[in-house]
Amino acid sequence: MEILLHKMHTKLEDVVQYSLQSGAETINMNALIGQDIRFTFKQNVQCGSCGKNFKKLFAQGFCYNCFMSVPEAAECIIKPELCRAHLGEGRDVAWEIAHHMQPHFVYFAVASSLKVGVTRTTQVPTRWIDQGASQAIRIAETPYRQLAGQIEVALKSSFTDKTNWRRMLKNEIGSFDLETEKWQLEELLPADLSQYMTEDDEIIDINYPVLMYPEKVTSVGFDKLPVIEGQLLGIKGQYLILDNGRVLNIRKHEGYIVDFDF
Repeated sequence: MEILLHKMHTKLEDVVQYSLQSGAETINMNALIGQDIRFTFKQNVQCGSCGKNFKKLFAQGFCYNCFMSVPEAAECIIKPELCRAHLGEGRDVAWEIAHHMQPHFVYFAVASSLKVGVTRTTQVPTRWIDQGASQAIRIAETPYRQLAGQIEVALKSSFTDKTNWRRMLKNEIGSFDLETEKWQLEELLPADLSQYMTEDDEIIDINYPVLMYPEKVTSVGFDKLPVIEGQLLGIKGQYLILDNGRVLNIRKHEGYIVDFDF
């Protein structure tokens, strides 16, 4: 069947449930684990904003013009401390108010090492699953995005904001006492930011549907391999784990049009 790729939908249960959407049809990806699957790239990509076809897309599946203009690709998506929604400014003020003038969490997540991150409260636990986190805890809750970004910046000197995706996919995970780590960092924050720390110390555990983690990881993609096929051994983050240590990042290929056979 033909699919316009978007990131997989997820649902947090005892084991994360994954699905791909093909028009009105939902494909249960968990049910395919252990089976052979095949993707054939149709040499066509579609912008996630304007819907036009192009030869190349930029980050998050946008054409160049949309990447440079739509609010979903603004700099504050990657650097929330630069958000101007609280000032009534941005690429699209109405969009900024709807998405960034909303409560945000600052959190710790363990995907490889301990990392700090920011997300809208409505994106929990989706954001953690997409990163391949095995555990997460809320650190602070702020009324809008820019404040959460300020807290993240204050913590970056002591904690990374990146995930080592190779270690994450090999399931090489550090062991951390998240509650202790959370309250030890309070002294790193100035008083105007520490006031947003949350008393919610719930630790979220996330388990992924994986039969076997690879010892070595090789990333594969449609730009070099128009046909990608093999046994699906598991799913973690937004990666399909295939045999022979190969992994396919579905989110990286948003907007790619493929035939999917299983």
